[in-house]
Amino acid sequence: MSIETQPRSVSQTEQYEKCAWRFYLQRVERVTPRPAAWSHHGTAFHSAAEAWERSSRTMGPEEVVEVFHDEYTTLTNKALDKEPDTDRWLAAGRYTGGEDIERRYVLGMEQTRAYVEWSQANGPDIWKTPDGETALELYFLVELGGVQVRGYIDQLVTVKNTVRPRDLKTGSTKSKFQLQTYGIAVRELYGVEVNDADWYLAKDGRLSRPVKLDQVSADELGERYADMDAGVKRGDFPANPGYDCNFCDVSHACFFR
Repeated sequence: MSIETQPRSVSQTEQYEKCAWRFYLQRVERVTPRPAAWSHHGTAFHSAAEAWERSSRTMGPEEVVEVFHDEYTTLTNKALDKEPDTDRWLAAGRYTGGEDIERRYVLGMEQTRAYVEWSQANGPDIWKTPDGETALELYFLVELGGVQVRGYIDQLVTVKNTVRPRDLKTGSTKSKFQLQTYGIAVRELYGVEVNDADWYLAKDGRLSRPVKLDQVSADELGERYADMDAGVKRGDFPANPGYDCNFCDVSHACFFR
């Protein structure tokens, strides 16, 4: 399926809005991205949290940590096979690529153990769809602004008899647009009340404040998806060089940086 005809997503849309040239390099030219330990950290944490919840929280804490260990190690080793020079890896702050790999391994195991402890004390009460599916990594496909939009929701939880989307974050970047899309999708697909959403912040071991979802309409969200979709289809990919180039995984192939 070509980039012009495939369904859109939150990540595609936000990437296009932030720098359409990065979108072009990554998704049209398919430039091989530079690896980043933060990506493997996030994926492994999500895998561990999902395994814990799917077990109905019957796994032992060390078993859950082992899921993180296995996933992080596998992903990192695969990336090292493709790019063994860790100086070419993206890294945050003062750390080198190699230091960041080691740091996030330790940090991720600590955060995984903390998530187990937090959830034992605080929930969440994972919602089940009308078909009985446990709402973890729940796939959706809806139409917004005449555009097919798809994605996966980390968790849907039950709070005070309403359904709440919850996104698990190991980093600092948070997207209200993402949560708003989830809210619209859940309402349309399941016809249930969705008023709020939140993030579980692994860096802090706690929930964020709830984000109100009743202040944006499907039409408003649809405009953003429609604008992005139209730009891609007419081949409009303007560059937006700036501070974010430091964290761009295809900047090595960009002459605007």
